[in-house]
Amino acid sequence: MIDLKHIDELARRLSDLVPPGLRQSQQDIQEAFRGALQAGLSKLDLVTREEFDIQRAVLQRTREKLEALEKTVAAMEAQQHGDKTP
Repeated sequence: MIDLKHIDELARRLSDLVPPGLRQSQQDIQEAFRGALQAGLSKLDLVTREEFDIQRAVLQRTREKLEALEKTVAAMEAQQHGDKTP
C-alpha cells in the first residue's frame, strides 16, 4: 500500500497550487485532495515493492522447477522411444 506520508505530501502540494483567493479554505481543500487521492489509489489494487519482489522470486523458482521437469520428461520420452526402436 502507498505510504500515507506520501499522500499527505502530495495533497499539501496540490493545495499549495490553489489560487490565493481560496487559501482561507486551504485546510479543507487539502483534506479533500487527501481523500480523493486515497480513494483513487485504493481502487488500483497496488502491492508493495516487497510483495512484488517476493512474488517475482516465487515465479522464478517455479520456472526453474518447470524447466527441470520438462528436461526430465524429454529424457524419459527419448529413453522410451529408444527402447522401442529395433
